[in-house]
Amino acid sequence: MNREELIEATRRQMPEKRWRHVQGVVDTAVELADRFGGNRDQAWLAALLHDYTKAWATDRMERILREEELPKELLEHDKELWHAHVGAWVVRREHGIDDEEVLDAIRYHTSGRERMTLLDKIVCLADYIEPSRSFPGVDRLRELAKTNLDDALLAGFDGTIRALVEQGKVIFPLTVLARNDLLLTIRSSAKGNNK
Repeated sequence: MNREELIEATRRQMPEKRWRHVQGVVDTAVELADRFGGNRDQAWLAALLHDYTKAWATDRMERILREEELPKELLEHDKELWHAHVGAWVVRREHGIDDEEVLDAIRYHTSGRERMTLLDKIVCLADYIEPSRSFPGVDRLRELAKTNLDDALLAGFDGTIRALVEQGKVIFPLTVLARNDLLLTIRSSAKGNNK
């Protein structure tokens, strides 16, 4: 499947508003890849496919989570997390995407994970800051993203966790682990720079 066919197949999975979001994530991810030394082709592909199943019915995603080799603990958490793992599984199966870095960036773009790769960080942050996003603190994230990918992503996780706490929602453990790992990485880097 060529690029144009993949774009069209992705566009068919979602309403127009979600498609505009995906286009914004694609543009932002490529920009971040250029800025921070990432692979722009992988960033483009992962960003294009990151919300492939986001608009699918929850029962359809639930069936895939239950029947396939996907993390069952997702079923105990917010349904907003489901599309990432289901999406990675679907694009591998339906479109032959076999680049594990791209699949992981899709898989972890909502939750993050420990030891995030550069591509994971790029796609996750692009999803936070693409131009159509408007939430309290997004302008700060965009400003941080001009110079420091890790600081911007940490601020994004902090905002997400704060919002979930304020809403009385359960926090997916991987997000807390991702945030803490990122914070330790930043602190370690700062110590190294102060020697």
